Amino acid sequence: MRRTRWIAGPEPRGADPVVVAVTAFRLHRGAHLPRACLAGWRLSRLWPGLEGAVGLWLWAEPGARRIGSVSVWRSEADLRAFVRLPAHVAIMRAYRGRGELVSATLTSGAPDLWEEARSHGVEYSEPPG
Repeated sequence: MRRTRWIAGPEPRGADPVVVAVTAFRLHRGAHLPRACLAGWRLSRLWPGLEGAVGLWLWAEPGARRIGSVSVWRSEADLRAFVRLPAHVAIMRAYRGRGELVSATLTSGAPDLWEEARSHGVEYSEPPG
């Protein structure tokens, strides 16, 4: 697995628990992987200005056609506002039907949020046959 460096948002981590959203997208076809990665990278450029965003990691497992993120938020309301963001909605629509998305959301005060997110990792169902 490859991951980006921490991409900081405008909110400090602080001592209070944060909301962590773990997402994973497995593409049906490897041919879609480069554009999907680019779409995620472009979206990450918004992070420094997103209200309630603490930070983000993007990750990829190219051989498995998997990409995803671990995003950290001040509150669930901030996460929901991001999910409704037009740029995010456009990406979700563009890739609907091109893969399988799984996600998990948790509240955490753990010092190592990456490891906490991995311990709540997302799993895929195996395709039939």
